[in-house]
Amino acid sequence: MNTQQKITPQTQAPKLEVNLLGGDTWKLEDQNPENFTMLVFYRGLHCPVCEKYLKTLNGLLDTYADKGVDVIAISMDGEARARKARMKWELSEDLKIGYGVDAETANNWGLYLSKAIKDYEPDVFSEPGLFLIKPDNSIYFVTLNSTPWGRPHLATFVKVIDYINTSGYPARGEIIEL
Repeated sequence: MNTQQKITPQTQAPKLEVNLLGGDTWKLEDQNPENFTMLVFYRGLHCPVCEKYLKTLNGLLDTYADKGVDVIAISMDGEARARKARMKWELSEDLKIGYGVDAETANNWGLYLSKAIKDYEPDVFSEPGLFLIKPDNSIYFVTLNSTPWGRPHLATFVKVIDYINTSGYPARGEIIEL
């Protein structure tokens, strides 16, 4: 039986609390971005596609901050693997890295879960997801992937944020009773 939740724009975001590299605890409900909190769920240290994606994200942090977007990258990896990814991938301390998400939390966020097929993969890990959360903690944008490919192009996504912010474009994809 699939226990994965469906995440719907214009609804309140599920609870999210993660440990951060550096020792703090990060809670979604405590965030107060100018425009959005961007949650970037990644597969973990074992994923070379995630490495490229987070390196790109790391290079765009100031650009996203200028658009009023606070960013956090999150995985199911434990602290040691998350720390190793930061060091190996040369990610700055400015990129908040959350770790230790459990399968229940991943399911609550609608993330796809995968079992290891190679020795270096964790037994279970989440596939990628990217979310924009408004300051009122409602879901604005959702993209989920069942593989490491197909995520939003981060440099182009900055332009999308500009358009959203200047046009007042509403969240779309609400549930409609037929």
